[in-house]
Amino acid sequence: MMLAACGGSGSSGSDEPAFSSKEALGENLFSDVNLSMNRTQSCATCHDPDKAFTDSATNTDGSTVAVSTGDDGVSLGDRNAPSALYAMFAPAFQNGSRNRFNSQQDDYSGWMGGQFHDGRAAGLAAQAGGPPLNPIEMGMADRASVVDRLLENQDYVEAFERLYGSDVFNDTDTAYSAMTNAIAAFENTDEFAPFDSKYDRSLLDSDDPNYYNYGVISKVASGKALFFSQQFTNCATCHQLNRQGSSTETFTGYEFHNIGVPVNTAVRTANGLGDEFIDTGLQGNNDTVGDDATQTGKFKTPTLRNVAVTEPYMHNGVFNELATVLKFYDHFKTGSAFTINPETGVEWAEPEVAENFAEAEMLDGRLFRTTDSDGSGESDEIEAMVCFLMTLTDARYEHLISDEEWETCEAE
Repeated sequence: MMLAACGGSGSSGSDEPAFSSKEALGENLFSDVNLSMNRTQSCATCHDPDKAFTDSATNTDGSTVAVSTGDDGVSLGDRNAPSALYAMFAPAFQNGSRNRFNSQQDDYSGWMGGQFHDGRAAGLAAQAGGPPLNPIEMGMADRASVVDRLLENQDYVEAFERLYGSDVFNDTDTAYSAMTNAIAAFENTDEFAPFDSKYDRSLLDSDDPNYYNYGVISKVASGKALFFSQQFTNCATCHQLNRQGSSTETFTGYEFHNIGVPVNTAVRTANGLGDEFIDTGLQGNNDTVGDDATQTGKFKTPTLRNVAVTEPYMHNGVFNELATVLKFYDHFKTGSAFTINPETGVEWAEPEVAENFAEAEMLDGRLFRTTDSDGSGESDEIEAMVCFLMTLTDARYEHLISDEEWETCEAE
């Protein structure tokens, strides 16, 4: 359970410390709005634990916002807030390689890992230190201003000095690093990686009371077969980390690719960046990569865990439905029936960055089969894929998917 952002029981006279561990301290810091300039925003504001640690704010039509509003109530970012769930497993940002499974493609070699869409933070602690100082997020002027807010809370002072040393507040950078370390400790707890989805439960022994049976001819089973297929889809190429059946599969290889995502024009209109602005992704936002033009437009492959409840999709939130994402992938292939974006009713927009398109990965696999020759009807295979992706939802968030949706997918 998330703690209230106002300290713990220690300040009320109890002999027990308000925060007995770094994890408990980090949990409170994660939800503390006092660490933002106007005291209105915390980490949990954009990473709501009730919506799989993504932004739960909605537009007037009830859809989830594509980008988050800052502490000032006005500023808008340009990227969708990713889920903090399973983020602990991302390797430190590096130029490396990894084995690919259930893929016709060669093993991956290149930039991988890190936090944020562009990998610019090496790990969770570095990531946690970014938003408080970002002028369009939590808006604090500098580290010293954040530390001053920590010093306002006597429970924090006691906890920091006990957990990080009595001299922790003697140096601003030391105190700020201790804060980010505590938040990272919280984000490394089981709450952020329960591995208890229906998919995970299907890996259990059939005698286990938590076991989940896909059913041999259910839509879910069909979608699973498609996902892990080498010849039918290319999903596993970028979204499978371990050999099939792994109990710690995160459904991302942490690779960086340009998959041809178009501009989210509604966001650009709202945030005022204008038609000339281009989000260059990995190349433009990661100092380690520098000015390497071959990295322009690339973004980190996200986890598919909880993807059915963390809409909207892509790094800029340009698509609202999972089925749209799958049709978008398919439309790049010659002969695809999905030539129209179902959310706009017109042809797919051009990629924001045309260079460095991941042609080998995106054009792998065959076309999705459709129920109608002109593609006007829903594809059984796309529906099956969506059903499988639904089973990657953690148990605590399964209620966010309607009973009718579950029943339709599990019917044999």
